[in-house]
Order: sequence, then C-alpha cells, then structure tokens
Amino acid sequence: MSENILKEFKVLLVEDEPNIAKLLKDAIGDYFFSFTLAKDGEEGLEKVKSIKPDIVITDIMMPKLDGLAMTKKIKEFDENIPVIVLSAFSEKEKLLNAIDIGITKYFIKPFDPDEVLTYLETLAIKLDKKRVVRLSDELYFDKNKFNLFDKEDKIVSLTKREKDFLYLLIKNHPNIVSIEKIKDTLWEKEEATDERLRTFIKRFRAKTSKTLIKNISGQGYLISPNNI
Repeated sequence: MSENILKEFKVLLVEDEPNIAKLLKDAIGDYFFSFTLAKDGEEGLEKVKSIKPDIVITDIMMPKLDGLAMTKKIKEFDENIPVIVLSAFSEKEKLLNAIDIGITKYFIKPFDPDEVLTYLETLAIKLDKKRVVRLSDELYFDKNKFNLFDKEDKIVSLTKREKDFLYLLIKNHPNIVSIEKIKDTLWEKEEATDERLRTFIKRFRAKTSKTLIKNISGQGYLISPNNI
C-alpha cells in the first residue's frame, strides 16, 4: 500500500454513531496525516472550513444537518472536495439524491474498513496528481500541505489569512473573486474596509510576486490567469 501518499491527506469523518466513528478511525485513521471526527452535519461543516480536509466521509442520517444537506453546503464552499457516503441499505432513495449532488462514492453499512481504505488509496493517488498547482515559473502551491513554494522548493512564509486568500483565488480560477467575497472569507467576524484589503494585498504581493494576482477594477481579483 502507498502509505506515503496517504500520509499527505487529511480526512474528515462525519458520523453521529460513536461506535462506527471509533471503528473506522481505529481501523484506518493512522494511515493519514490526520483523521478528524465530527458528530453531526453542522460540526462537520465547521470543520470543513477550519481544517480544509482533502476527503470527507459522512453518514446520511444525522441530527441538526443530514449528510446530503451538509454535502450541498460543502460543494458551495469547495466543489472539488470528494465526499464519500456511508449509508444504510434502507436509504436507497436518498442515495439517488446523493449522486445528483456530486457524491464521489458510497458504502452500504455494515461496511468493511479495509474496502474503504482501498478505495481511499485509489482516490488519494488521483488527488495527488492534482496536488501541486503551478502558479508561475517561480511559484507553486501544494493544496494538500497548504504551502507556497518557490522554484527551489523553499517554503514562502505566509500567514493563515494569506494562505486562505491564495486558496480562495485558486479554487475559483478562472473566475474573478469579488471584493465582498474576499472580505467575507478572510474577515468573517471582523469589519474589513477597502483600505484594509488594499493593505493586505500589497503585503501579499511583496511576499510573493507583483504579477501573481490581477486586480479587475471595481470587480475583484483573480490569480495568474494564464498559468494554472
């Protein structure tokens, strides 16, 4: 098994049955960089935004926010995150809806953890090929490690907010990200003026490149349109 590949990936398991969550984490959790648990859809959604997992595994029937409703919200946040569903056989009708909203794979309970692990290895190999994004001749972004590297493989030191900004532009490429979207994402619970954003952009460019991001007057920003 390509354990080195799995060690690069963060997995989030959203499951309201503690025994199933513990079973899966104990069986396969150590193969990954991290294997985080959430007990319902609301907590799962919060952890998607905070830890930015590479893969989400979720039950369907859960309190507060079920797995399918959570998946719809995840896809709004990042449509590229693979979501795997754990489902009871009686939820066959719901599985049809799951396909419509972009579920990557589903396993019927009771499932074999080894079968899940085998699939995750195959998925990780596919994702690994898309892991490093070339932003320019000088800069590369690793979407798994969430780090920016120069051409000599040295990490460019960025704050968490700067990394979030860069990731926001990358995942929305080639579309323009509006000024309001940037403010809401980077300063979710804080007041962000236009001046604060301009200062932030100036510092970001000083750390990276003056040409890495482009300002579309009156609309927002996008990243190196010809390089991704």
